[in-house]
Amino acid sequence: MTTLWITNVRLEKGFIYENDRITGTETEICHLKIKGGKIIEITCEAPESADNQFDAQHHLLLPSLKDMHIHIDKTYYGGPWKACTPMTKGIFTRIEEEREILPKLLPTAQERAEKMIELYLKNGHTHIRTHCNVDPVVGLKNLEATVNALKKYEGVLTYEIVVFPQHGLLRSDSVQLIRDAMKNGATLVGGVDPATVDRNIEKSLHTIFEIAVENNKGVDIHLHDPDTLGAFTFERMVHYTKEAGLKGRATISHGIALGDLQGKELSEMTEILKDQEIDVTTTIPINRPTIPVPALDKLGISVSVGHDSITDHWSPFGTGNTIRKLGVLAERFRMIDEYSLSSVLKYATGGITPLNEAGERVWPKVGDDATMILVNATCSAEAIARRATVESLFFKGKKVESKLKETDTVRV
Repeated sequence: MTTLWITNVRLEKGFIYENDRITGTETEICHLKIKGGKIIEITCEAPESADNQFDAQHHLLLPSLKDMHIHIDKTYYGGPWKACTPMTKGIFTRIEEEREILPKLLPTAQERAEKMIELYLKNGHTHIRTHCNVDPVVGLKNLEATVNALKKYEGVLTYEIVVFPQHGLLRSDSVQLIRDAMKNGATLVGGVDPATVDRNIEKSLHTIFEIAVENNKGVDIHLHDPDTLGAFTFERMVHYTKEAGLKGRATISHGIALGDLQGKELSEMTEILKDQEIDVTTTIPINRPTIPVPALDKLGISVSVGHDSITDHWSPFGTGNTIRKLGVLAERFRMIDEYSLSSVLKYATGGITPLNEAGERVWPKVGDDATMILVNATCSAEAIARRATVESLFFKGKKVESKLKETDTVRV
């Protein structure tokens, strides 16, 4: 096995306190020995000689990033600029548009998906959970393009594919298509608004979980409905998660109603979600009530961020830059002190931060996968607040080189 030394790496060492208040982060310059995709040594003594070295130039080492909610199968990214049309019928405006748009995008679907993956690599990601349209318009063709694109990058990232009946599982009679998709590369069963889109909460959720159990897979359901309708749907999802034996394998995407609940209602809802270890993903929207991420975290709900879409017919926005999105999260919830800013990182790393609450280094450790990023910052808090750039990406000890050209980047 090839040994790699990553030298002159900045690692977080602990918090700096003044009058029992965290006011800064102490760091040190270390050298990491990598072998077999693992960190096998962390030392402050520079190696005397090594044939295979990479100089980190005092950049900060952080865990690599995960986007837990994106749609790489339907995007304008990599193609000509196109803004969105007005929504006159809510979500159904976009669903109707897809009948015309999706067939036109099919010839370049894989190519555009690959450019999206390259964008994510450039921005420091080594894991993507992508939702993929399966519907009567394109059948399994978007899934085929998504699977083919992701397989080309298996040496530099991991991924999950959520089979997604965008046009409604029941509304578009896509049940058999979803079952077929689970045998053709999909790894999770998706759904969208059992009330608003499918008009039948019980039948829609029952079918989603039935397919998941048949394939021994988890679920990830888009739930946009607000207020009491959304909250009731959460309760029924908890019921079906428990009934199906899928504790810890169910995700609520968006969960807009969580932004409408307060006080006792919110704490009671989080208790039942926590009982089944249901996690939540969010895009940190600024055009509607944002789910209370810090409060959910304190109440024991695992929250992750995602971009949802990057320049498509749903939204002209999106950058694929998750550090920037974490900065938006911090601003949205006034997380302005050193500790709060540094803690924001966990929403994009699967819960990993370099320091724990006590200020002890918990990452990286000897034995950890050498899957990480180098950023131009002196600590995690600065990286989030100042939207640090990703300088290098490593996947299991291998330095990842993005093929993305500047001309391919989306104008935002």
